[in-house]
Amino acid sequence: MNKSLLQENYILREKRKKQFIHSMRILLFFLFLALWEISARLHWIDSFIFSSPSKILFTFRELTRHQHLFSHIGITLAETLISFLLVILLSLLVSVSLWLFPRLSAILEPYLVVLNSLPKSALAPLLIVWLGANMRTIIVAGMSVAIFGSIISLYTGFHEIDPDELKLIKTLGGTQRHQLFKVVLPASVPYLLSTMKVNIGLCLVGVVIGEFIGARKGLGYLIIYSSQVFKLDWMLLSIILLCMIAMGLYAILNLLEKHYTK
Repeated sequence: MNKSLLQENYILREKRKKQFIHSMRILLFFLFLALWEISARLHWIDSFIFSSPSKILFTFRELTRHQHLFSHIGITLAETLISFLLVILLSLLVSVSLWLFPRLSAILEPYLVVLNSLPKSALAPLLIVWLGANMRTIIVAGMSVAIFGSIISLYTGFHEIDPDELKLIKTLGGTQRHQLFKVVLPASVPYLLSTMKVNIGLCLVGVVIGEFIGARKGLGYLIIYSSQVFKLDWMLLSIILLCMIAMGLYAILNLLEKHYTK
């Protein structure tokens, strides 16, 4: 058996394995939905508390008609994307500054560690008092969850660069600016992409926390409101929509990472 035939067989096996994994994921998802629906209809679970797929679909249709559901989705998505973009921009600026000025990094490092470990949900009430109950506050709440960890991750990635490459730039007469733009930033793109994949979920969490406390629109507000009036179908629908948003945003960044890797 020649090498090309072995390679084709290997590619075919890998393709079948991926197809099997995707098929099993889809099958498991539909089995879960079927079990959930059957359990609710046969009263194995309380459908008022746990709802059911059919009731959630009906709720989705009703909310899109009368309660401006897409407006709530759009607001949460916009707040998440704005906070995410600001986190990436500020993280890059701060990480580059720390790399350019090692003494500044040594001074600020313990503060960054403490701020990163601080429970961010404790900051949300303070942010509401300081900045008011508005969209700006919710964006800041989303940023607060992700920004400190993002700075630490990117700065750590900068130090994973091969020091011989930096020495080569310096030997050839390059400055620190050349090292940054020719070696450090290009080599740190994988770290940036992996950090972005983590940050998009964290920003969504922070935005929802902010909406819990100081919003009048958004999926976080819808969850709090539905819990207060015992409309649990609304609550479960909002949670499912948040999961779908998180999965969609993560999938986009995952495709971006795969494109860069190729």
